[in-house]
Amino acid sequence: MKTTLLALTLCVAAVAQTDAPKAAAKAPAGQPNLLDPSTMTATAPATFVVQVETTKGPFTIKVTRAWAPHGADHFYNLIRAGFYTDAAFFRVIPGFMAQFGISARPEVSRVLANANIQDDPVKESNTRGMVTFAQTSARNSRSTQLFINYGDNSRLNADRFAPFGEVTKGMDVVDKIYSGYGEQPDQGLITAQGKAYLDKAFPRLDRILTATIVPDAGSKK
Repeated sequence: MKTTLLALTLCVAAVAQTDAPKAAAKAPAGQPNLLDPSTMTATAPATFVVQVETTKGPFTIKVTRAWAPHGADHFYNLIRAGFYTDAAFFRVIPGFMAQFGISARPEVSRVLANANIQDDPVKESNTRGMVTFAQTSARNSRSTQLFINYGDNSRLNADRFAPFGEVTKGMDVVDKIYSGYGEQPDQGLITAQGKAYLDKAFPRLDRILTATIVPDAGSKK
């Protein structure tokens, strides 16, 4: 269990942090701005649906806020701000999970690296298709990285991994996400260099093209 938990640890601590941009672009009133975390504090609806378009095809995530309110709110704000555009699936382990959620833009990673959220009680299990924030062994260390469970990973429940959503359509697409690099991509270098590092060193990685909130059409797997 300790090995599994450590394997999910975010590696941003290994990257020297620099000062955030001195003058973050102002977002329109009411709109979240990735360079200004104070604009990303909206409360999510009780449920909402996210359509994720990837280089492998589309899939849909339905979020239920009651499962993990802090996680659902944070994901809601990140989606509204466009955080996951160009984010790569940098750690994909068949039978276990597909992990993503380091920004393609280093300047965004610098700003959000320490924008952690409070832990949520674990109410749902990490079973196939469930979507969960990654974290370190420290309390309240969830930031922007997520993983989609490929199998029954309920053993993670005891270690504070609280699912907040579920893939309700396109799990077959998630199954096809490129896994050939295993755990080779360096999370610290992704954080520091963004998309440029991955495009050069790991060109076959699949990535998110867009992730947007859409009306709930009652989609099924």
